[in-house]
Amino acid sequence: MTNSKIWLGAAAAMALTGARAAEAPATPAVVALQRVEVDGRHYDNGVGSSDAASQGAVRAELIKSRPVLRPGEVLEFVPGLIVTQHSGDGKANQYFLRGFNLDHGTDFATTVMGLPVNMPSHAHGQGYADLNFLIPELVERIDYRKGPYFARNGDFAAAGSADIDYLRQLSAPFVSVTLGEGRYRRAVAAGSTRLDDGLQLLGAVEAMGNDGPWRLPEDLNRRNVVLSLSSDRGSDRWRVAAMDYRARWTSTDQVPQRLIDAGVWNGRPFDRFDAIDPTDGGRTRRSSVSGEWSRDADGRSTRVAAYAMAYQLSLFSNFTYGLERPDTGDQFSQQDDRRVYGLRASHAADLRLGGLPARSEVGVQLRHDRAEVGLFDTQARATLSTTREDRVRQSLASAYGELSVELLPWARTVVGVRADQARFRVHSLSNAANSGAARQTLASPKLSLVLGPWSRTEVFLNAGRGFHSNDARGVTARVDPRSGEPVEAVPGLVGAKGYELGVRSEIVPGLQSSLALWRLDFDSELVYVGDAGATEANRPSRRHGLEWNNRFVPAPWLLVDADFAWTRARFADADPAGARIPNAVDRVASVGVTLRDLGPWSGSLQWRYLGSAPLIEDDSVRSRASLTANLRVSRSFGPRTDLTLDVFNLLDRRVNDIEYFYESRLPGEATPVADRHVHPAEPRTWRITWRRSF
Repeated sequence: MTNSKIWLGAAAAMALTGARAAEAPATPAVVALQRVEVDGRHYDNGVGSSDAASQGAVRAELIKSRPVLRPGEVLEFVPGLIVTQHSGDGKANQYFLRGFNLDHGTDFATTVMGLPVNMPSHAHGQGYADLNFLIPELVERIDYRKGPYFARNGDFAAAGSADIDYLRQLSAPFVSVTLGEGRYRRAVAAGSTRLDDGLQLLGAVEAMGNDGPWRLPEDLNRRNVVLSLSSDRGSDRWRVAAMDYRARWTSTDQVPQRLIDAGVWNGRPFDRFDAIDPTDGGRTRRSSVSGEWSRDADGRSTRVAAYAMAYQLSLFSNFTYGLERPDTGDQFSQQDDRRVYGLRASHAADLRLGGLPARSEVGVQLRHDRAEVGLFDTQARATLSTTREDRVRQSLASAYGELSVELLPWARTVVGVRADQARFRVHSLSNAANSGAARQTLASPKLSLVLGPWSRTEVFLNAGRGFHSNDARGVTARVDPRSGEPVEAVPGLVGAKGYELGVRSEIVPGLQSSLALWRLDFDSELVYVGDAGATEANRPSRRHGLEWNNRFVPAPWLLVDADFAWTRARFADADPAGARIPNAVDRVASVGVTLRDLGPWSGSLQWRYLGSAPLIEDDSVRSRASLTANLRVSRSFGPRTDLTLDVFNLLDRRVNDIEYFYESRLPGEATPVADRHVHPAEPRTWRITWRRSF
């Protein structure tokens, strides 16, 4: 008998034994223990709900129970994902996952209400994902996936993805007002009503301002509007929605450690919350309309969605101070003005394949960006010269197919393939040599095997190919925009291969636990560097790691979350510079305790750990690990009024949101200095929120 037959026979015996045990009558000697289920109001991650151990969903009830310092931190409900900021709260966040410094979103694809957030060929960085327009009170659920194993996910999804969906209706209209330190003030008003013919109208408005703890007031001003009309009748559902978001702010960019250590600059005190260039900052706008329709009936599911978006960003930054231009300073401006159009459609159906239960899904996805992007040398936001200015036309057409087959009652396989064709066209207004057109096609196979459940435990084997697109300007580049030196064009699509072995179990009453051992290889970590206007061709890389996620409900009033991740990230080739990948964090952890329904009281306490990372390839300089705690305490005054206190960085720890190591030159310094540059996390900060429902 072959080993495979022995393995299959053993597995079948296990399944049969489990089935017979379930049928056996209970004897009087057996004492029944009360089972506490993982609360479905918080998670949809139970056994049998996904195709990978690292896939799951988070519901609104959990999101409401914890404080978020910034809207983008809603993504921290994805296990192992850390969200920080390094340049003003109007700019996209910095994201860390699976040993990636995802910069502002590269390799993690995000959607909100079906609209993509990541921006290809963006003025600041490839895959730029600004989530500051998110209104956390409207989030209904977050569906997340990690790794390139899912056929419906394409560009930027190699490390993972998250689909954030908004509510279609509210349980009651409400008004919320928040005040806090640093002149923080925020007001939200939202409501929904049922119209004739079963139509549901929802609207929300948000106004927010904040100066923060910075010596240079951030002067953040944010305005946000959401409006949707939906219908849910029988097997058909549809929704049309419009969103408009605007923000402006003054940045407090990272500062050099040598200046913090000196404690004085230009004859005045200087600390870690100070700024070098008081004119850094920006403004942005994002407006969109979208529509989606679906029908679910008789084992078939059809979905169609379309969207159109207008987006603008004007960003002013100065990270090196006087390294390149000692007389005027190194401030530069990145400008992005674009229109985005997209369409996606899919059809899934139950069927039988060789007598076996199966389900197939096919889909198409189209996206077209028309952008004008520029990089300019500036001083106090006044333009001095043009580094590059381009008109970009970029399209991505995708088709995918997926087939899930139940081979045995305890074995299911999912086979998929995805084909993507990217087209790039660049018209350079600053250097005709960098104009051009290109196209590239990439096929991405996917495979998953799900075994079980046995004793409320299942095993996952996943493999797949993914990719991220590169900036169109690097695909058609012929000369460096600053030096004029010849450069080689980069591929339009960069491939990645991922593998995962996982297990999920609910064998312990009240505990839902998953363990995933994963690996992800990139052909090249090509990155568009918006600060320089050029694409850097980095080396091939290999990352592997272990994730352990736990959801425990020991009592109906207590929920404990504990997520841990360990990663080893290395360049895959030999180079005297070293093998370490800069900013690849090696350990991440999050532990949260939520108390609920204790009379009028509820609360949560969360610890978040961001481990150390090499800052240069030889690992001679590393970032410092950080550990912070956030607290929320809420009290209800009757069924309609709540008062909530949030305290961020409860223990007032002196930690940094981000650290880099590079050369800079302060005014008065004769030569450049290689130094650690840091952006501090906010000190202990409180906010209090009054909410009234009607």
